[in-house]
Amino acid sequence: MSLAFAILLAVFIVGSLLRVPLAISMLSAGMAYLFASGQDVGLAADQVMNSMYGSYVMLAIPMFILAANVMNAGTISERLWSAADVAVGRMRGGLGQVTVLVSTVFSSMSGSAITDAAGPGMVAIKMMRSVGGYKPGYAVAITAAAATIAPIIPPSIPMVLYALLTGTSVSAMFLGGVVPGLMMALSLMLTIAVLAKREGLPKGNSLSGAKAWTAIRRGLLPMTLPVVLLGGIWSGVFTPTEAAAVAAFYAMILAGIVYRALGWRGLFAVFAESMRQSAVVMILIAGAFVVNYAVTAEQLAQVLVGWIQSQDLTAVQFLLLANLMFLLLGCMLDTGVLLLVVLPVLMPAVRLLEIDPVHFGVVAIVNFMIGLVTPPYGLLLFVMSSLAVVPLKDIMAQVWKFLIPLVLVLLLLVLFPSLVLWLPRLAGYGG
Repeated sequence: MSLAFAILLAVFIVGSLLRVPLAISMLSAGMAYLFASGQDVGLAADQVMNSMYGSYVMLAIPMFILAANVMNAGTISERLWSAADVAVGRMRGGLGQVTVLVSTVFSSMSGSAITDAAGPGMVAIKMMRSVGGYKPGYAVAITAAAATIAPIIPPSIPMVLYALLTGTSVSAMFLGGVVPGLMMALSLMLTIAVLAKREGLPKGNSLSGAKAWTAIRRGLLPMTLPVVLLGGIWSGVFTPTEAAAVAAFYAMILAGIVYRALGWRGLFAVFAESMRQSAVVMILIAGAFVVNYAVTAEQLAQVLVGWIQSQDLTAVQFLLLANLMFLLLGCMLDTGVLLLVVLPVLMPAVRLLEIDPVHFGVVAIVNFMIGLVTPPYGLLLFVMSSLAVVPLKDIMAQVWKFLIPLVLVLLLLVLFPSLVLWLPRLAGYGG
């Protein structure tokens, strides 16, 4: 490791300790590397403008962010909750089951765990606490665990970023996330069913026929969006990037015209917030590209490949080792660092061992989502603690129960690649 790269690490670590925003820390570290190595600082602009902003795929990110914000600003979250309550709310622990089901449906619209948690997640916490009498920490833990499904079932902002960084098919990544996302939802629902009996969680109210039909009818249109998006991508009617624009337009039609829940002033506020969130993501990616240039210049990926060859690791051994590393790092590092910096370093090893990049990408993103709710760092735990005004220690004491099934699903995905690759191959993916 050169002195310049040591300076990069030092700048990044100091920035993180001082709670400097991650994007600024990464940009500062990358610039420090260029200065210390005597290279033209203009390389930073070259890496960002040519490698990132020249990519058509990048357009999907602000569009998916806009779609999710429109849905949260309208009445869509509440409509989805009422419809899901009809389906599973009457069983013991039913409100927890509803929370997972709503997150699963909403995940096919948002692509972001934090958006999912801040939208329908807050509705779920309110209902579990006020109607079901759930302990605050317990309600937030269920909601946080369920929100990890959002970036796995398409659309998915992390999958778009992975495809951009590795040259993998976005469509294949999206389709590869469907089965794992459903497996995560099923594992959480089974866990809640077991805990409901053991911990005496309350049963929900059974709605009458007329009220049940009204609730289903109110949530019917939002539930058609996943069919529109996946059907359009699968059939080739539009690309994943165009699907993002379709999702945003569909959401605006529902919230603004059909439900009349979003006026011009509200729409302007949604656009402003979406622009701010998109800018944060873009700056984060810009910083990652500059850091990745330093990683490439230092030939760290080649060093890793040489080590793997010397250890004679098999593909399964490498995947198990990589996922163990991700789980440990996810307890301490931001998901953005793992996705944008660590993953590109591992890609040459993935190709060396002939691991399918879609399989590796989906498994890695599932791992990173688990990291969002893993103490002590668990970014999503901090966000939910702040939004729900629940002490962090109360959430951490409960969230472990829901981490176990998610880790078991991760292990199954590692050992059985067909769980990820079956649907993409059905659609013509040749990986």
